[in-house]
Parts: sequence; C-alpha cells; structure tokens
Amino acid sequence: MKALMEEEGLPYASERTMSYNSRLAQELAKWAESKGKGDEIHDLIFRAYFVETKNIGQPDILVEIARKIGLPPDEAVEALVSRSYKEAVDADWKRCDALQVSAVPTFLAGRYMLIGAHPYEELEKLVRKASQ
Repeated sequence: MKALMEEEGLPYASERTMSYNSRLAQELAKWAESKGKGDEIHDLIFRAYFVETKNIGQPDILVEIARKIGLPPDEAVEALVSRSYKEAVDADWKRCDALQVSAVPTFLAGRYMLIGAHPYEELEKLVRKASQ
C-alpha cells in the first residue's frame, strides 16, 4: 500500500496500527468548508491520520489543525463542542447510504460508480462511460 501511495505522490505511514473515529474530524471539516478552508483542512486531516498517525478523534488535535490553516481555535472548539455540523455530516452519510457508497474513495459519475483506489485510466473510463 505504501509503495502505491508514494507512487501517486501521497504520503502514507505503513506503521499505522490503529484506527480512530473520524466523526469529529468530519464535523470540523464541514465547519472549515463553511469558512472557505475545506481543501486545506482535508489535506491536513489526511496528513495527521495517514502520515503522522495522530488520533483525529481528539478535539485538541483537530483544533490544532484548524489553527494551522488560519482558522480561529476558539471557533473550532465551539464547532466541536456544540456539534453544530452534526446534522450536515448526518445528511452526507444518508446520501452515501442512498447511493450505496460503502468505501472510501468512491467515484460517482452519472449512474456509475467506481469503488476504491484506481489508476487514472480507470477514472477516465468511468467518466467516458457516464457521458455516453
């Protein structure tokens, strides 16, 4: 897995032995998206989890990630404590359930779906198939 990730230019720590609940990270990411920082926070959450093997279920780690991208730490704490983006994440999960998305990544084009990591050529085929 690590070699494939590196081949694609994506860092990955193969020694990661734990999985952590990402629910709060998803809620914080929704909050960051509302502040125009969605791409930045997703990149840092990915790095924290897959490269630095940090527990992204811990609020203090998430607040530090928000701070690194220039978002106010006090507002990040409030978003996490109040769970104000819980319903938005619930809606995302319901949409995924309705579309039968069962893994990450899942690529959806039209009515066609490709599940898992695939070479660029396979993604091109998916887009061509959907556009027919």
